[in-house]
Amino acid sequence: MRWFVYNVLFAVAYTAMLPKFLLRMRKRGGYRAHFAERFGRYDPATARRLAEKPRVWVHAVSVGEANLAGTVLRELRRRDPSLSFVLSTTSSTGRAVCEKLVGPDDVLIYLPLDFPRCVRRALAAVNARAMVLVESELWPNLLRSLRRKGVPLLLVNGRVSDRSAPGYRRLRLFFGPVLHCFDVLLAQSALDRDRLVDAGAPADRIRVTGSVKFDIAPPPPEKLDRARATLAAAGIAPGRDTVLLGGSTWPGEELALARAWKAARARDASLRLVLVPRHFERAAEVAAELSAAGFRVLRRSEAPDPAAAPAPEGAPAPDPATILLVDTTGELFALYALADLVFVGKTLPPNEGGQNMIEPASFGKAVVCGPHTENFAAVMETFRAARAIVEVPDADALRAEVLRLLADPEERGALGVRADRAVNASRGALARSCDAILEVLARPRPAGA
Repeated sequence: MRWFVYNVLFAVAYTAMLPKFLLRMRKRGGYRAHFAERFGRYDPATARRLAEKPRVWVHAVSVGEANLAGTVLRELRRRDPSLSFVLSTTSSTGRAVCEKLVGPDDVLIYLPLDFPRCVRRALAAVNARAMVLVESELWPNLLRSLRRKGVPLLLVNGRVSDRSAPGYRRLRLFFGPVLHCFDVLLAQSALDRDRLVDAGAPADRIRVTGSVKFDIAPPPPEKLDRARATLAAAGIAPGRDTVLLGGSTWPGEELALARAWKAARARDASLRLVLVPRHFERAAEVAAELSAAGFRVLRRSEAPDPAAAPAPEGAPAPDPATILLVDTTGELFALYALADLVFVGKTLPPNEGGQNMIEPASFGKAVVCGPHTENFAAVMETFRAARAIVEVPDADALRAEVLRLLADPEERGALGVRADRAVNASRGALARSCDAILEVLARPRPAGA
């Protein structure tokens, strides 16, 4: 009965959200491509490849999870080069990241919608040796069907947010059977483990491994070169200029940073501001908001590329009072390496949840964030204990901290050193997670599975 009720409610919710999906198609462009895969329908070439041999199915919801999945895939390939993967995602931006992660023997698809027919079609097509979910996304029909087929299920880097925990606990009778489908649940922290148990997960299948995000690898040299070219397009030279970078920003945060930068720039004209919105399709909206507030904005997509075509001799230099708005994808991580002070977005009210603060910290950068970092609760506890991050309650406090830190290079440096040490001391979850995955893969596969 519970699953009948779930399927009815899911159908109603999906129908209600369909206009939002259609709007995404129009805004993002790539959202429409491969849309039939969401219903478990694959083109003939993809269907042939999915059926040809067993592969480890790894699912990453969107960009952040896809980057983490890439870290896991690289380590698994290093340990066992014979492994091949089906990599699935939910969003078009996540798919763009995943396209760079798949190898020649891998297959990339969208995760099927959790309608019974869609799931049945997908599982008939995908020859899954095991399924690995990154962080948390529980789709009951998919997980229960995989369990019935005897496909091992693992959760990697599992977490239960402050917002989700009460709901999971209240609906324990619903989530408990879903969580029992997993062979192994790898939790980021003891708190996440306790919350999974409260939601009905079997305690003997949970291991606390820490966060794989601490095991982040530095970007390759070509990515750093590309980041330098991006800054050079706006006349920004790291080392000569002091760079304030807003990473993965959400509505309201760009203007707050611009005002803080303007106040700091009154003291030091060498200060430059770079903004990288979390969703590149907001670029026009952000540029319009900043322009209306009196700021000059240069969009990365409209700037010349010095690496491709150097500016002609005698051409005017870019205006140093201009904000660089990076409206392209895949550049943020390398840009963090070239910044002097970083603000991590989706943390100032009314935004909630937070984006990845480990990335800038891994470069030894001074990092500031707002009060809403619920998606990184365990990570933030690590940084707080090490005094490796600055938290501010609102935009006014952000302005004050930006002014203070930009005026004090020694404090920025000390904060960055503590951040780097905190990241290095927290590494190891990747090895523990891959140990668990390979352990499950080594188990005999049930007959007929």
